Amino acid sequence: MNMRNAPAIVILGAGSLATAQRIQQLYPESMIHGLRGRVEGVDCLYDAFGQTLRELYQQDTPIIALCAAGIVIRSLASLLSDKDVEPPVLVVAEDGSAVVPLLGGLGGVNVMAREIGAALGVAAAITTSGELRFGTCLLNPPAGYALADLEQGKRFVSDLLAGESVRIEGEAPWLADVQLPADAAAQRTIHVGCEARPASRDELLIHARSVLVAVDAHLPELARGVTAALHEANIAQASLACLLASEQQMAEPALHQAAQALGVALRFAPQADSLVAMAGQAVPQARLSEAAGVVIARASVPLEVAQVGRGRGRLAVIGLGPGAAELMVPAVKAELARAEDVLGYETYVRMAGPFRPDQTLHNTDNREEMQRARHAFELAAQGRSVVVVSSGDPGVFAMAAAVLEALHESTDPAWHRVDLEILPGVSASLATAAQAGAPLGHDFCVMSLSDNLKPWSIIETRLDLAAQADLVLAFYNPISKARPWQLGRALEIVRQHRQPATPVVLGRDIGRPGQTLKVVTLGELQAEMVDMRTMVLVGSSTTCVFPREAGGTWVYTPRWYPAAD
Repeated sequence: MNMRNAPAIVILGAGSLATAQRIQQLYPESMIHGLRGRVEGVDCLYDAFGQTLRELYQQDTPIIALCAAGIVIRSLASLLSDKDVEPPVLVVAEDGSAVVPLLGGLGGVNVMAREIGAALGVAAAITTSGELRFGTCLLNPPAGYALADLEQGKRFVSDLLAGESVRIEGEAPWLADVQLPADAAAQRTIHVGCEARPASRDELLIHARSVLVAVDAHLPELARGVTAALHEANIAQASLACLLASEQQMAEPALHQAAQALGVALRFAPQADSLVAMAGQAVPQARLSEAAGVVIARASVPLEVAQVGRGRGRLAVIGLGPGAAELMVPAVKAELARAEDVLGYETYVRMAGPFRPDQTLHNTDNREEMQRARHAFELAAQGRSVVVVSSGDPGVFAMAAAVLEALHESTDPAWHRVDLEILPGVSASLATAAQAGAPLGHDFCVMSLSDNLKPWSIIETRLDLAAQADLVLAFYNPISKARPWQLGRALEIVRQHRQPATPVVLGRDIGRPGQTLKVVTLGELQAEMVDMRTMVLVGSSTTCVFPREAGGTWVYTPRWYPAAD
């Protein structure tokens, strides 16, 4: 089925997690939402069940709730109004023994219920009268087809339920084995085709998405031009499956804006002598016609859009955050779910899993950043969906800069046509600061103490100036076996400008199993307390500490600053 948004799988406790994970395999882009404090290892945590369901419903997100039906009904009751536009809502027993569609009959909820039931080995509890009588929902045709008029369709189905017979015009293979009251002489007809037809009480009009329009990005008011061409050719706009353009125009904003305005996919083909040649090569044996500066290709069956030309390659550089699943932003999870190729340092790629068998992993050494970036562009330029993984935020001492540097240096036009996006993550400094309180509450400086890519003399100069400026300091890569002396030297510089009582936060593996957080003073801090996996936050002259009620210490830097004398 075609869903507008990926489903949300909502659970209340750990007892539902195994079933939720089985359902998630059906919908790889879905996310499992778990109640905070009751379940771990989910994609998102929530605090209030009812509020979460209402927010998802209002966002038009299909909901699969693993709980009793009653709590879902009570949670959503105040929002129920127009069934024509509601998203699918289902409940599933915690152990997977029952699947019940509740809402969204016109949005494909029964299709989802049958899919989930098949995966769990149970029969879905379908109660829709038309579907029970006929074995299909006439108002929700399968992918590749579109209902012309929902309100007219409701009246039509009511007539059939009241005893009217029906005949079928056109190709409707999904109706071959259903229990419709068929009669070759019936007054009521189900018409399947791509032509525009006037509305009729006696006709259920279903459009086959069998039409492609080849376009040039430079055509003025492109979306309007396509609509005019379809009208001139007497083709229903709902039959438009995709736009086709030359690969050389892949990055043209006008094309993407037109496809979005028309609600269709955008595909690309190699440069051809004409739009007619391009359309003919993309859809062999289609009927071709020219109108309003575009070329229309009409196939005999709905188009398999993914088989037409190719899509625009996509490269997303993502930040996983510090490691905990609940600290990974939803956009990053969605990007990982749709990726075909995942590239990164092996440790970070493992953190980004689990992965499906159809996803290809490209693990590389942590020192091969430029090779990794170039490889990512080579894959994306082939039309693939590619993700480059960083921990924390990809723009903070991570892969975003390497990817942009590779693109900046490249003269390959195919690389520059790739759809490139940088998706943020929670950086190690922010995650550590949040655990400690708010040590970064005022101006701060983030520095890497590694001299692999910059001279140590530059590090010392910047460190001295930042310490003089009384900025809170966040140290990445503070020490390693190859650089055992540099943190000690850095602390010598800082101590020239900070008092021994200055608070220092040491966060090791924050957001990962075995995380530790320690608060010491600058005077107490020794290099031996730190390793490569430790984030070091050195306070400013205004940074404060006070004890926590439950033990430990709160650290914060006030937003005010003492007035100058």
